Amino acid sequence: MDTPARYTIAVRSLCEFTAKQGDLDLRFTPAPSAQEGVAGHQTVASRRGSGYRSEVSLSGQHRHLAVRGRADGFDAGRCRVEEIKTHKGEADRIPDNHRQLHWAQAKVYGWLLCQQFELPQITVALVYFEIGKQRETVLEQVCSADELRGFFESLCERFMDWVDREIGHRVQRDAALAALRFPHAEFRAGQRTLAESTFKAARLGRCLMAQAPTGIGKTIGTIFPLLKACPPQELDKVFFLTAKSSGRALALEAVDTLRAAEPAMPLRVIELCARDKVCEHPDKACHGESCPLAQGFYDRLPAAREAAVQQPVLSREVLREVAAAHQVCPYYLSQEMTRWSDVVVGDYNYFFDSAALLHGLTQLNQWRVAVLVDEAHNLLERARAMYTAELAQDDFRAMRRTAPASLKKPLDRLNRAWNAVGKTQTEPYEVLPEVPPTFLAALQDATASITELLADQPAALDAEAMRFYFDALHFSHLLESFGTHSLFDVSVASGAKRNARLCVRNVVPAPFLKPRFEATRTTVLFSATLSPQHFYADTLGLPEDTAWIDVEAPFSAEQLQVNLVRGISTRYQHRRESVVPIADLIAAQYTARPGNYLAFFSSFEYLEQVALEFELAHPSVPMWAQSRRMSEPERDAFLARFVEGGQGIGFAVLGGAFAEGIDLPGDLLIGAFIATLGLPQFNRVNEEMRRRMDETFGEGYDYTYLFPGIRKVVQAAGRVIRTISDRGSVHLIDDRFARPEVMRLLPAWWQLPQRRSAGSH
Repeated sequence: MDTPARYTIAVRSLCEFTAKQGDLDLRFTPAPSAQEGVAGHQTVASRRGSGYRSEVSLSGQHRHLAVRGRADGFDAGRCRVEEIKTHKGEADRIPDNHRQLHWAQAKVYGWLLCQQFELPQITVALVYFEIGKQRETVLEQVCSADELRGFFESLCERFMDWVDREIGHRVQRDAALAALRFPHAEFRAGQRTLAESTFKAARLGRCLMAQAPTGIGKTIGTIFPLLKACPPQELDKVFFLTAKSSGRALALEAVDTLRAAEPAMPLRVIELCARDKVCEHPDKACHGESCPLAQGFYDRLPAAREAAVQQPVLSREVLREVAAAHQVCPYYLSQEMTRWSDVVVGDYNYFFDSAALLHGLTQLNQWRVAVLVDEAHNLLERARAMYTAELAQDDFRAMRRTAPASLKKPLDRLNRAWNAVGKTQTEPYEVLPEVPPTFLAALQDATASITELLADQPAALDAEAMRFYFDALHFSHLLESFGTHSLFDVSVASGAKRNARLCVRNVVPAPFLKPRFEATRTTVLFSATLSPQHFYADTLGLPEDTAWIDVEAPFSAEQLQVNLVRGISTRYQHRRESVVPIADLIAAQYTARPGNYLAFFSSFEYLEQVALEFELAHPSVPMWAQSRRMSEPERDAFLARFVEGGQGIGFAVLGGAFAEGIDLPGDLLIGAFIATLGLPQFNRVNEEMRRRMDETFGEGYDYTYLFPGIRKVVQAAGRVIRTISDRGSVHLIDDRFARPEVMRLLPAWWQLPQRRSAGSH
């Protein structure tokens, strides 16, 4: 009889699976930051004797289950193990079900120590360390080795049925993936190159940047080879990360295609969605006294987990159905099922944000993961937003007016320091070389005072004040890692009271993202627009040995007529006189070849000017326009106007919802007009970013303006040719498109006219 394969689990994960019970309780209680937690553990350790050891690596086994972890502290002389939990506020506020979980972890470590050192008994201690008062609350039990072994084995036995199924699933999964065939009769042009490069990157344990044109099937061309790489590379998970919901849908469709070819393939797939998109009771708080789905959540979770694991694809809809059947929260059920899924589809933030779920689980469980970054050109701006924080003085003043009297002194001190920052301003916008020490000290004192108040009185602040508090915490945390990758800027608006808006503005996210790439076996970043390669490699912090491929487009130059319209300037100072020529140009092309077109502009204001002129001058031509803050149904209605055999002009903003990520093949779209180079607005903020880019990389203008702008142009133009049978035209409207530094950034397969008369089209 074959010996069962060993299954390894972290102590924390074992205890969470077997010992968590009661309510889901997410009432806000101030928690220490990661730095505070580390400092708290160090403080406790410094108070112990010379024989005290911290972070003791331990492992044990029950049948074919291996358990590993690190005990916070062990005093061999006193024969005492400590599980240290840092917190803020009174220890008696810690919920009972949390305390039971902490005891379970402490006792497991107690048994692993008894086993390793052959101890007959040990003192098991829970040490709750209050960060603010630097005070310990110690709970302890003297336990025999037999007692602890029995406890450990009982937890393991509760987990063994699941372990056996997980081992069986992994064996079956890997066997199926090893035999998996590409679901189509043949690869599309360029698709095989992409797939082979992706597989090779996983085999070599390297990152890959893949620039691959629209229409070759990048999604399935990357998912398929990484699934094939799972067995030989012993990959635990594949994370498919995207910036938009449309990207998630494409990933799930790709998995469905693979399943259709291999219906019995035992592959578990889950879609992660934001909490506000799936919450069943948005009017209720996340705890058992408010939300019925939080009450007894952990008691009902095992049955819900059993049902969920039987579903091959846990899409948003399927998760909701399973959660409803077992009366649990769908959002937190999805977080639990992430642990037991093979492919996870979700937003960038689930792996790259500062408190990312997938990165945290990867580190805790020591998973071997492969990450796919869909439409990777979007990661730069998204990552900048993740590591940027703002504080508005008006919001602070509103919070200060309603704050309890006990906060008066620290808030007054912060107000004075804030005013002092604003008073030094000679311009509406300035970048300071460093964070003013007085302001930093006042902010830290104020957040500490609020934290201390909330630890004792959780309901002391209203919703508006709590929002400011969370913003201030995020701001403070970013200041802890402040460096040349970010700016500290101040914007001052004059008025009855000067309002100073402070911002920790990330410019280069590379230092934050680099550890995320290092945590993966491979990360494959793919997009139709990843040029220039060094721009994205530098700003995202990719490893030096990152591979690069530029997949040749399957399209021919004859499919796309590219028109450089040199006689029109779309510069801001020339826009008024450009309106009529652009409207006439669009009308002339439409008359020559009626059909569906998209016209892109640099702003809504510019769009509205040209759209109005077009409507007045050419009333017989159907037209529709993107509006500010469009709802999802309104966006759907805009796209619904593009029908086979249809005719008309859709007016849109470059870089917006209709400039990338939409698929209009055939005669759904036969042409595009792009009346802008897409360059970011010239303002003080972007100029400061340009200076910082210049200091860091030496190509400040290109990194800040040119590369991001032309990328948006190429993405918008890419809406026209989607398949090898499409035919269409693109009008690039601005004399600057003819400049060599711009033309070299346009796709190589485009045939660019070298000589055109002014204003030709």
